Amino acid sequence: MSKELRISIIGGGAAGFFAAISAKQHNPNAHVQILEKTSHVLAKVKISGGGRCNVCHAEFNNRKLAEHYPRGEKFLKKAFEQFDAASTMEWFEKRLVALTTYPDGCVFPLSNTSQSIIDCFMREAKKLDIEILLHHGIDSITRQESGGFVLGSKDKTINTDRVIVTTGGQPKLTGLHWLEALGHPIVPPFPSLFTFNMPDEPIKEFMGLVVEKATVRIEGQKLLGKGPLLITHWGMSGPAILQLSAWGARMLAEVNYQFSILVNWLDETKESELREKLENTKKIHGGKMISNHGPFPIPSRLWNFLLTKNEINLNSRWNEVNPKQINKLVNTLLNDRYQVQGKTTFKEEFVTAGGLDLSEIHVQSMESKQVPGLFFAGEIMDIDGITGGFNFQAAWTTGFIAGKCAAQ
Repeated sequence: MSKELRISIIGGGAAGFFAAISAKQHNPNAHVQILEKTSHVLAKVKISGGGRCNVCHAEFNNRKLAEHYPRGEKFLKKAFEQFDAASTMEWFEKRLVALTTYPDGCVFPLSNTSQSIIDCFMREAKKLDIEILLHHGIDSITRQESGGFVLGSKDKTINTDRVIVTTGGQPKLTGLHWLEALGHPIVPPFPSLFTFNMPDEPIKEFMGLVVEKATVRIEGQKLLGKGPLLITHWGMSGPAILQLSAWGARMLAEVNYQFSILVNWLDETKESELREKLENTKKIHGGKMISNHGPFPIPSRLWNFLLTKNEINLNSRWNEVNPKQINKLVNTLLNDRYQVQGKTTFKEEFVTAGGLDLSEIHVQSMESKQVPGLFFAGEIMDIDGITGGFNFQAAWTTGFIAGKCAAQ
């Protein structure tokens, strides 16, 4: 293999570094460079997971792992055959980054800081002699007849043999025109992983309150979100909401984020179970004040809010609640309706659905079907996962494959 092979990675984020390291490891004689348009690399790694970096999810069945991606499931299922969650954990632990797995399956560095991941990447890049060029934004790729590429920007050009594009998700279609010019069809981008704004809903007064097990549906749709639900000063967040935002990203964008949700505050409790529970409570605790004896695993402040919402006096005894009030309470506990009017980005972890159409990429190599020698990795493609380490796993997997194949 020629010592002169030049590989340029456009974008110094998670996928970019993983691609660069993979390329250099598979071809130590190649000249590998990372071109980053800003003044610093790995910015998203730094802030992810509240500064802790959820590196992956401990799901070792690749079929089940792929099911956590609203867009890209079939594509990634094949890609995981080359590099999966077990590969990720082994990769970091071999480089002395100790990891810890939480009960929900999320994997974090034992140090509890994303700096451990950044330091690992920087050590590897230095050890492998990977060139890192800051303030090197690229806005055009031209393929030469000889097979190489010219990368262009406003004030410079770079000649290279192979290119890996890892510029991340683009919030606007204009950010993808330079790839579209090469003949690649683009899926219009739209936000994923966002929280719900509810400016007219009084439940916002209980910001900070968490219900550990809730189920949320979008009214009129089959989409479902399960897990902890967090009430915020602007509306609702938490895994149950974020799941809905990811799976419903395209549909919610089409309705301009104006829709209603139905919350089951008791997870997946059915109406028959709930009515039996309420009847037993009336029989056994009929003389107790209803506000002081909520028989469900929800915070007392929320319980009292729901009682008031159904015009049930907080000083009432359980045996004083009439059938009509019981019916209203049952409906509220299982199908509590809230109006959503807008969205808010989930912390700084902006995720974009859409991007390069996966039908134009060879899954075994991440190489363009249109332009030989041009590869892709990460969120620039129409791939996105739900929260829990899945988006980073897609970055590691596609970066590994792109780097390996670009170096051949």
